[in-house]
Amino acid sequence: MGLHAQELRATARAMVARGKGILAMDESNGTCNKRFQKLGIPTTQEYRQAYRELILTTPELSNYISGPILYDETIRQTTQEGVPFLKVIQDAGMIPGIKVDTGAKDLAGHPGEKVTEGLDGLRDRIAEYYQMGARFAKWRAVITIGDGIPSQACIEANAHALARYAALCQEGGLVPIVEPEVLIDGDHTLEQCWQVTDATLHEVFHQLHSQNVAYDQMILKPSMVIPGKGCSQQASVEAVAEATISCLLKNVPATVAGIAFLSGGQSMEQSSAHLNAMNMIFGDQCPWPVTFSYARAIQQPALDHWAGEPDRIAAAQQRLLKRAQCNSAASLGEYSSEMEKEMAIA
Repeated sequence: MGLHAQELRATARAMVARGKGILAMDESNGTCNKRFQKLGIPTTQEYRQAYRELILTTPELSNYISGPILYDETIRQTTQEGVPFLKVIQDAGMIPGIKVDTGAKDLAGHPGEKVTEGLDGLRDRIAEYYQMGARFAKWRAVITIGDGIPSQACIEANAHALARYAALCQEGGLVPIVEPEVLIDGDHTLEQCWQVTDATLHEVFHQLHSQNVAYDQMILKPSMVIPGKGCSQQASVEAVAEATISCLLKNVPATVAGIAFLSGGQSMEQSSAHLNAMNMIFGDQCPWPVTFSYARAIQQPALDHWAGEPDRIAAAQQRLLKRAQCNSAASLGEYSSEMEKEMAIA
């Protein structure tokens, strides 16, 4: 039993509370700047801070979002009035989280494959973030499907790093979000994605077990089992839901606190519809809550509308809230495309 076991269990449960999901807003400055550039928003710290304030001060966000995942820059920032973002999050009844990996780098000896770095010095970073008020963390591994890849070496290297990270988090009082993302890029079929996701999840839980990670004190953030973007044979919403849930039931222990999907380049409507079908059709077969941890699939309409203009903040926040509402409904199996039409009018 770890020092923080009780707190970690309670936090993990709260992260996937009924009707709530996790908001990913932990994109690095580079990624954030790229999104700003597309919309002609200045790529400065001031504008990043203003955008993150817009998100975190959205009224009623905590009805649908259990907590945001922050980036190192964001967790240290304040509102324009000088209120720390951490206080804004806590006062709203949300749980602050933090991304702790340092990015996916080329895997030596394996062209076209990546391994996520960031284990060096991680224990000290976790201690600092815990002291600041963070209560969960995230680490993302990326698995690419391509010609002869992923290799077993790539799957093992990433799974091992995820497990080491998760063990350090639990030791330091943070609930680890374990994120093995099988990328949607490529022309692979639904079946190929199933096989790679199956192999990846199998290895991830093997490594988590080796490192003594407590499953009831962690959240899994998987990708959905879906054909590659370039595949000529796209799958129905039901087929994606069925393939994804069957793969999870085969590999994910029942004691895992919850599953919070990434949207991974799906459209906003797709990511809501897939999550909804999983809960509507298979909800009663799942031993864990099945919810969302989306970034662009929640943020994009707000970012597009705001575009750096102060007088558009309230309207942008409404759009953010609407997407959070849609995905909250999907996590309960109560979403419909009618909700999208209602949103279009707003």
